[in-house]
Amino acid sequence: MQLALSDFRQRIPNVDFKSMGIPALVLLIIAMLILPLPTVLLDILFTLNIMIALIVIMISIHTEKPLDFSSFPAVLLFATMLRLSLNVASTRIVLVNGHEGTDAAGKVIEAFGNFVISGNYLVGFIIFGILMIINFIVVTKGAGRVSEVIARFTLDAMPGKQMAIDADLNSGVIDQEEAKIRRAEIAQESDFFGSMDGASKFVRGDAIAGLLILIINIIGGLTIGITQYDMSFTDAGEIYVLLTIGDGLVAQIPSLILSLATAIIVTRVTTNQSMTEQTTTQLANPTALFVTAAILLLLGVIPGMPSTVFISLAAVSAGIGAIVYRLRAGKNTAQSASDASTAPTSPIEEQDVQWEDVSQVDLISLEIGYGLIPLVNTETGGQLLSRVKGVRKKLSTELGFLIQPVRIRDNLDLEPNTYHVLVNGVLRGRGQSYSGKELAINPGHITVPIEGIATKEPAFGLDAVWIEPSQRDHARTLGYTVVDPPTAIATHLNSLLYGTASELLGHDEVQQILDKTAERSPKLVENLVPAKLSLAIITRTLQNLLRDGVPIRDMRTILEVLNEEGGKTQDPDDLTALIRPKLGRMIVQNLVDISDDMPVMTLEPQLEQMLHNAVQQSQQSKTLTIDPDLAEALFKSMRNEVQKIEDQGQPAILVVSPIIRPWLSNLVRPRIPDLTVLSYTEIPEDQSVNVVATITAQIEESR
Repeated sequence: MQLALSDFRQRIPNVDFKSMGIPALVLLIIAMLILPLPTVLLDILFTLNIMIALIVIMISIHTEKPLDFSSFPAVLLFATMLRLSLNVASTRIVLVNGHEGTDAAGKVIEAFGNFVISGNYLVGFIIFGILMIINFIVVTKGAGRVSEVIARFTLDAMPGKQMAIDADLNSGVIDQEEAKIRRAEIAQESDFFGSMDGASKFVRGDAIAGLLILIINIIGGLTIGITQYDMSFTDAGEIYVLLTIGDGLVAQIPSLILSLATAIIVTRVTTNQSMTEQTTTQLANPTALFVTAAILLLLGVIPGMPSTVFISLAAVSAGIGAIVYRLRAGKNTAQSASDASTAPTSPIEEQDVQWEDVSQVDLISLEIGYGLIPLVNTETGGQLLSRVKGVRKKLSTELGFLIQPVRIRDNLDLEPNTYHVLVNGVLRGRGQSYSGKELAINPGHITVPIEGIATKEPAFGLDAVWIEPSQRDHARTLGYTVVDPPTAIATHLNSLLYGTASELLGHDEVQQILDKTAERSPKLVENLVPAKLSLAIITRTLQNLLRDGVPIRDMRTILEVLNEEGGKTQDPDDLTALIRPKLGRMIVQNLVDISDDMPVMTLEPQLEQMLHNAVQQSQQSKTLTIDPDLAEALFKSMRNEVQKIEDQGQPAILVVSPIIRPWLSNLVRPRIPDLTVLSYTEIPEDQSVNVVATITAQIEESR
């Protein structure tokens, strides 16, 4: 027998009794609507109904944040249904057993009736009517209107809130996880106010139902008492009016309390928890339970009240409150002990340095002075966040990898109208901008001055003037290009990030690129990494391409070359040189239109041969060593020719032999940023070329 019992217990599933509360309440409500209840149980349920209403309103008052009582609409629904089912049950008893006397429907109804009527039925009826009017017209109607208006405004404000979250995410103010939490809160807020708009109708309907039940009880009671039990009108009125008013008061007092709670909690928001978790967690409020116990205790000591029921439930409420309080106090004590164990034993004792004390630099950050804060504030029309988002999207599309978010923060150490652009914590660019003004940029051929603050356009170094918005049309008429401050900053940021693209690409980004490519070409990636090349070598190779201004959008072509050549060389520089000819058409089309001749410069044959010999002698050192005077003359000649070509509105392109190109490109890049160095093999066969200049290096003249 013991074995069988043990076997049976093991087979019983683990039942979560917390989840049984709501289904049990629903079954109780259905039972009260169908089955007749004994008067003792009716007294208990009426008192329980009052206790629930008191707990709800106390929680509503003591709730600090909307999410702390997000289950309120559901609680309101069940409390309303419980009260209406009690009205049905009490109406059944009043009409069936009312002829037996004023205690026929229980002690609670009789006590409330006697307490309010106090021997004068007319006064009691008037007081009850006033309570109905207060509940129906004042509290319920006002709460319903507030819920409706707030629900409408909350739904209208959702798109703006979503855009604000996206802007914070793009600017780096929050991370992806925080953005997800905020979006969930906005959705929960919308759900809550929508449900509150409907829940307020429950309260309003409950008030109307109470009024109808009052009329039914009085008319039905008088009719039954006079016709079925041969009672006089006076006797029937004395009994049924007292029972009706007592029944109505027992129901309307909790209804009035919940109506007040509805008006108080109307700005609360739901959470992503289940309803059972919300109610069990949020109703466990020690303060509300203790206050409810005190009120029930006071009601229990009133003469004529069923003190046993009130005092018992007061003790239950206080006991639950004490248990919850002890549990929370235990958690707080444990937390304090944990904090104390990690705290220094003496304020003078030096703490050990932890990894948490080491702050990581942001990959990309934009520091602004306090005068530029309005450009970031979306509520006042600031457009900088959206402009930065546009820059990230544009660069990600052009370069072929995702640009990390730009973290924007204010820096009180900067001048009010100054901003700094930092990459990996290092200052890479600075500029000035003026909120409320616009930047008029001189393309280079305008001689008519315009009034304003003279400056330099930060991205390209052109002459510019900060003007008032009222001067915009006049400046455009003169030929100036006029942009707003967010656009000017975003353009500068775009230029700096494009120039530092190789520093923005790391191992994580390359791994993401490979994973994305593997979705379409799995074998291509599988055969390459790590069988032929490591992730570090691939990263270095892609960084070389970006450093040369070559996008890495065509990853399939790049990986095919790496698969072919990866078994022959592991040198990233050699791999870069092998990849560039395969991307030659894309490189050229980024410089000139497909139908145009490509203007190019070439080196004087003797000069190119001299550089070729120098490169061959420097293969091992990876450094091109040439005579300083020759280098000075070479760069001077390049600058002169580049200036002439750019004045004609054409790109400056120098074409050299493949062996010279990487070395010469590294030398030229920091000195002449606008010059593009290509090799002969990188120009497509069908691309027409026009030699517009020949670079010479006359050492004697340079001296």
